[in-house]
Amino acid sequence: MTTTEADETASSGDAHEVVTDHDRGIHGYHQQKDEHLKRLRRIEGQIRGLQRMVDEDVYCIDILTQVSASTKALQSFALQLLEEHLRHCVADAALKGGDEIDAKVEEATKAIGRLLRT
Repeated sequence: MTTTEADETASSGDAHEVVTDHDRGIHGYHQQKDEHLKRLRRIEGQIRGLQRMVDEDVYCIDILTQVSASTKALQSFALQLLEEHLRHCVADAALKGGDEIDAKVEEATKAIGRLLRT
């Protein structure tokens, strides 16, 4: 688990008040941030390539092939981000229990639903 201090308790001493990375504003993708930015720049380059292909009147099927590659790259990025969300944000909520875990699971479920509609 990426929570570095999951066993740390809040100042009240209540064992149910766990202070996690998420409480500190550290998101699940934080450790891979540079890698993610590199991937997104690569995808951005693919999109610019699509613009160039249209500008240069490239054959439709060739453009569609590049659209497919760009779409798959974005989907792959989204799945990685979702996995990190589950491992970090949802896991942090599970440590805290109560309504927070239900809210995070619902949030993740809605995100998965949006990904499936694309």
